[in-house]
Amino acid sequence: MIRRKGQDNVVVVGGYGAVGRTVCTELAQRFPGRVFAAGRNMRKAEAFSEETGGRVLPLKLDMTDLSDAAKALDGARVVVACAETGDIGFARACLERGIHYVDISASYGFLSKIERLDALARRRGATGVLSVGLAPGLTNLLASRCARMLDSVRSLDISVLLGLGEAHGEAAVRWTVENLDARFTVPGVPETVGSLEDPRTVLFPGEYGRRTTYRFDFSDQHVLARTLGVEKVATRLCFDSATATRLLALARRAGAFRALKSRWARDALVALLSRLRLGSDGFSVKVEAEGAVDGYPGTYSGSVSGRGEGYATGIVAASVAERLYAAPCERGVLHIEQLFEASAMFDQITAHGLTVVLDPPPG
Repeated sequence: MIRRKGQDNVVVVGGYGAVGRTVCTELAQRFPGRVFAAGRNMRKAEAFSEETGGRVLPLKLDMTDLSDAAKALDGARVVVACAETGDIGFARACLERGIHYVDISASYGFLSKIERLDALARRRGATGVLSVGLAPGLTNLLASRCARMLDSVRSLDISVLLGLGEAHGEAAVRWTVENLDARFTVPGVPETVGSLEDPRTVLFPGEYGRRTTYRFDFSDQHVLARTLGVEKVATRLCFDSATATRLLALARRAGAFRALKSRWARDALVALLSRLRLGSDGFSVKVEAEGAVDGYPGTYSGSVSGRGEGYATGIVAASVAERLYAAPCERGVLHIEQLFEASAMFDQITAHGLTVVLDPPPG
């Protein structure tokens, strides 16, 4: 598709939310007056615009109303979706118009649906980037880096430590709650596994030290098995409060989360956790690869740590959007590790206060 004249705006859906504010603020430094904080609540969009001194502009956009969205998308070059409806209609509307699309969703089921728009994106000359954020996102890039340092990779273990003191957005809290009692399939394991089961001890960098992590249904493990061709991939979770992590695992084992089948119970827990502050806003993600180097068993690991999971997600999303805006990329729907070099992204995030630790080259 030939890009229309004047198609030079960046639209951030959910731009006044927890992650969207960071995306907008970062991009407005590069493209002032061309970044729009979009969403259904125009009052919040306008208030945020005023906070930025007009560098970010407000835009009324309802993702569920495609006729309304079509008008709002006029003039957009890149769209960053920091909100999810569970329907791919909005993503399709962007790609059909040749608009590059960035999605921070963490649900593998939803991302799988967007993957099916690959042929459409290629026909229309657009790029859709998935697995953008912390986990998935930085975990994918770490996994890609670790895999490249070995001649062959047999397994990838991904560990995610999240701070309970951060003011997480409602969507992130809801996703976590809805997966507390989940059973799911994982690459390399014939039977299903359950959330908060199958513990593994991990040495995180810095202040966190050794922690017990538990299985959780992050999308990166499903994606990386395909994109990197690794037979066995597992993602595990813990929180900065070891006590809270242990209590959740015990509650899962006792069957306490079966009540979450009730929507009322899920809503109540989401409301509680959205207000609760038990720890810090720190996070750390670590990837450990096991395989072979020069015919001998070998391992390689890397980690990213920092403050503010939402901030880190916003920085990664803004970096991806900036690259799509500035230069041609491969067309189609791709995951972040398929499109970008990990080292270049690591350089960018360290400039924003995140810490990257990588093993020395093996051998």
